[in-house]
Amino acid sequence: MKKLVCAGEILVEIMAERIGQSFRAPGPLVGPFPSGAPAIFIDQAARLGQPAGLIAAVGDDDFGHLNIERLRADGADISAIKVHRGAATGTAFVTYETDGSRHFVYNIKHSAAGLIEIGPEARALLAGADHFHVMGTSLFSPEVIEVARDGIEAVKARGGTVSFDPNIRREMLDLPGMRDALHFVLTKTDVFLPSGPELFIFTEATDEESAVREMLDRGISTVVVKKGADGAVHYDQAGRTAAPGYAVDEIDPTGAGDCFAAAFVSFWLRGAAPETALRIANGCGALAVTKKGPMEGIASLAAVEAFLATAKAGAPA
Repeated sequence: MKKLVCAGEILVEIMAERIGQSFRAPGPLVGPFPSGAPAIFIDQAARLGQPAGLIAAVGDDDFGHLNIERLRADGADISAIKVHRGAATGTAFVTYETDGSRHFVYNIKHSAAGLIEIGPEARALLAGADHFHVMGTSLFSPEVIEVARDGIEAVKARGGTVSFDPNIRREMLDLPGMRDALHFVLTKTDVFLPSGPELFIFTEATDEESAVREMLDRGISTVVVKKGADGAVHYDQAGRTAAPGYAVDEIDPTGAGDCFAAAFVSFWLRGAAPETALRIANGCGALAVTKKGPMEGIASLAAVEAFLATAKAGAPA
C-alpha cells in the first residue's frame, strides 16, 4: 500500500476533570495523554493498516517517550521523530466549559516541537513516501512552514499526492508567513478536508456548493467537507456524495477530525469509492469522541467495522 507521511507537533494533553473547572485555581487533572494533530492523524492511519510515518520532535522526557511508544505500538514509522535533550515536549492543558467549549493553555512553539527539521532521517522517510498530509495547526512558525514545504516538494517530485486539513482559525492567518504558506499548500493539494466554515476562508463564495466549485476549479481533485456529528460530504468532478454521522455518547471531541481525515485519506489512497471512504472515516470520527484523550478512541479497522455493523446513522449531511 501507499505510504503517507505528515510533519508537525507532538505534545501531551493534561485535562481538567470537572466541567467548568478553571486553571485559575487548583483542581484535579487527568493525563498526560499522547496528542498533537499530526500524531493523532498518523496513529489512526497506522491503526487502519496504512503505512504511515511522522516527522516531528520531542524532548528527552517522559512526555516525549510516552508519545513515541504509543505511535510505535500502533504501527507508525517513528524513525523521523527526533529526541532533543534539553528541550521539553510540547504540552496542552485543557478545561471544558459548561457550554461545550474548551479552553487551552499551550506550550508548542517554544517546546521541542518548534525544533522540527528535515534531517537525514526525515529525508529517508520522505524518499519512500507516496503522500504528504498537511495540518494547518502545524504551520505555527516559519521554520515549521519550511518543513512542510520541503515535505510537499519531495513527495510531489516523486509523483505523489498531498492532502490538506486546514484546521485553522481566522486569527491565525496573521501569523508570519501563514497566508503565503496556505496559498502554496493549496496549489499543491489533491485532497482538501475543511471542517464546515473553514471552507470559506479560502473562497469568495459564501455557499458550500459554489465554494467547493472554486476549489475544484483550482485543480484540487477532491474536497471533503467535514460536518462533525452530521457526517461529511465528498465532492469531485463526478459530483456530490453525502454520508451520515453516527450516534455516540461524546466524552471528548479532541482528535475526531484528525481521525476522520486519516481514515478518509488512507482509503482514498487505496482507491476506495467515496461512499466507502466516508463510511470508514465517519466511523473513526465517531469512535474518537467516546473516550477521554485525543488518541484513546483510535480504533483498528476490525473495531471500526464492528462498530459500523450496529451503529445508528443519522440523515446524510
